[in-house]
Amino acid sequence: MIRSHLLRPSLMRLAAVGATAVSLSACALLSSPDPVQTYRFGGVSGQAATLVADPILVSMRRAELPEASEGDKLLGVTGTETAYIGGARWISPASDLFTDGLENAFASQATRVRLIGPRELARSTRALDIDVRSFETRYPAPEAVPTVVVSARVRLLTLPERQVKEERIFTVEQPAAANRVGAIVEAYDLATRDLNTQIVAWTEANAA
Repeated sequence: MIRSHLLRPSLMRLAAVGATAVSLSACALLSSPDPVQTYRFGGVSGQAATLVADPILVSMRRAELPEASEGDKLLGVTGTETAYIGGARWISPASDLFTDGLENAFASQATRVRLIGPRELARSTRALDIDVRSFETRYPAPEAVPTVVVSARVRLLTLPERQVKEERIFTVEQPAAANRVGAIVEAYDLATRDLNTQIVAWTEANAA
């Protein structure tokens, strides 16, 4: 009985320590994650361009990006090492934002070509196939100021044969102003705008 009585305070202390540990563990599980800021690129459509009386109708499927870049994370590359940039996400998958940006560029810049949507009854005679090869933030060295690289293979197909009429690889390298997320996102926006403008001009020159 005496031994039992003497052990009770030790058991109580152990129980108290255990309860405290459980409480701290619960707090850790319930703690809020680090905040993540969301961004977009590609811009929004401005005033629609004035089309010619009989524009060439072109269909375009959703752009395909490399698997590591197509989601909502910003890919960073240093030599042979890759990692996602912390604290930042695209507001939508990068493949969706890229496609939306290119569609907006055609709407605001093209005068001889009109993109048609999948639900339109009009039948296109040309199709654009966009295969994005690179969509990444390249660092020459750790912590250095990076350069955003966007590269895409674009094929212009004739329909209904789906024969390749023209093909070209476009590449834009846009240095960021600083090694900061805001500056990197701005570089993505500038790079995709530049690339989209080149694709629109090339398509208009070769679609006829």
